[in-house]
Amino acid sequence: MKIPQYLDQLKDNLSYSIGDNTLYDFLLAFIGFVILLSLCKFFKIFVIAKLKKLSKKTKNEFDDALIELIEKIHPIFYYILSIYFPLKMLSLGESVFVFAKAVFLIVFAYEFIRFLQGLVSYWLKSASISEGGKSKTAYYGLRLLFTILIWATGIMLVLSNLGFNITSLVASLGIGGIAVALAAQNILADIFSSFSLYFDKPFQVGDFITLGTDSGTVKKIGLKTTRLETLQGEELIVSNQELTSARVQNFKKMKRRRGKITFGVTYDTSGAKLRKVNSIIEKIFKDVDMVELVRTHFTTFEDSSLLFEVIFYLDSSEYGLFLDKQQEINLSLKEQLEKAKIEMAYPTQTLYVKK
Repeated sequence: MKIPQYLDQLKDNLSYSIGDNTLYDFLLAFIGFVILLSLCKFFKIFVIAKLKKLSKKTKNEFDDALIELIEKIHPIFYYILSIYFPLKMLSLGESVFVFAKAVFLIVFAYEFIRFLQGLVSYWLKSASISEGGKSKTAYYGLRLLFTILIWATGIMLVLSNLGFNITSLVASLGIGGIAVALAAQNILADIFSSFSLYFDKPFQVGDFITLGTDSGTVKKIGLKTTRLETLQGEELIVSNQELTSARVQNFKKMKRRRGKITFGVTYDTSGAKLRKVNSIIEKIFKDVDMVELVRTHFTTFEDSSLLFEVIFYLDSSEYGLFLDKQQEINLSLKEQLEKAKIEMAYPTQTLYVKK
């Protein structure tokens, strides 16, 4: 017997009707369910396992993350998928079909939103957290923002496909969003400023910065404020909006420190002794480690002194070490000038009285 004839005979044998459907219709729907479920199982067990093995051979981490997200799809999604399409082959009434469509759309939207959330999290981690991981606040803030946007979009798409009129809902959300934005514009400005601080990275946690007249070590970069620990040990809280609009000095980026020493000698110092001062300074700097002398000059005739200016660099950004070296230079300079009988000047005034 040929297959078409066999199917016709089977259709005649199963022509008994249950409602608006025959047993043959139910059989076709059941066969469709079994085929779809088998394909889903095959995909989940064999195809994903094969792709997982192939991804381990690549250096790219994106394919590993993508397969991991696909692997996390809940088994109930495959059952809903396998049931929904065969149901469309049956005449079960409009209400049943609407209910089945609603369940399918909700489950599909839920799994798709979870998949997008995973991709966003992977992108945020690979783009930012991989660089030291010192500011997780921006990561959680951006993830929350993207999560809200994804869920809001997903819910509206589901409602639209279910036949609801979302025009008024979108308009209401738009008006409400504008009202909330106006009421919380300062908070929103600080939040977006935190994203700017994070991605632009003018400073990071642990950096020592100066903001106007205040200085301190960055302890935390939050969504609204940044916290500094000042040199006195107190906590200074600064809004992120202020940080992005002000000039900030970041001493952590400093490779070496520049130093300047000015001192004066008395006017009764002879020219020969004045010429010795620069050589004395050069000799002092040769004996100090990590310090480079840039220049030393007799620069100015002050009211009560002959002024010398010394410029040098310390090959370190440590402020404590800078003060130690400067102190060593100052002490040596004082000692060497005393040995050379060169008197350092201080503010004096000579009064001539006419008899």
